[in-house]
Amino acid sequence: MILATAGTQLPFPRMLRALDRIAEKHGLRVVAQTCGNLAGARALEQREFIEPQPFAEMLAQADVVVSHAGIGTILAASRARKPLILYPRVAALGEHRNEHQRATAKAMAGRRGIHVAWDDATLSALLTGPALAPLEPGHSPELPGLISAVSEFVSGR
Repeated sequence: MILATAGTQLPFPRMLRALDRIAEKHGLRVVAQTCGNLAGARALEQREFIEPQPFAEMLAQADVVVSHAGIGTILAASRARKPLILYPRVAALGEHRNEHQRATAKAMAGRRGIHVAWDDATLSALLTGPALAPLEPGHSPELPGLISAVSEFVSGR
């Protein structure tokens, strides 16, 4: 099962539409926390919001996690040792107020267990290709500094 999350603050229809198309084309099971359901979705199992305990249970069952580039999801996937595909929101498309998710994805790219899909074709290739390595907790000594830098950027400090 693929667990997808758009976070809890903003819907992310571009990511959800891409996942819906990929799931339908390849017969994949995708459970998505949507922060607002996607009209017309044919293959996604949508949940507008998932409480922490059910989310933890779904995360434990997931083969891979697809997410906006939110730090909370990065940490959760790391703790659960799940492969993570980041599909960052793009401010220029009106998906967020600034490009902090793209900055986070660039900083995390290349770390063991973290993959970045900058477009739908890459997302499809990652989900339908060979099994992805899991994200290891504490894998990178730079992670605490990255989290701090992103938090400061987002808060405007």
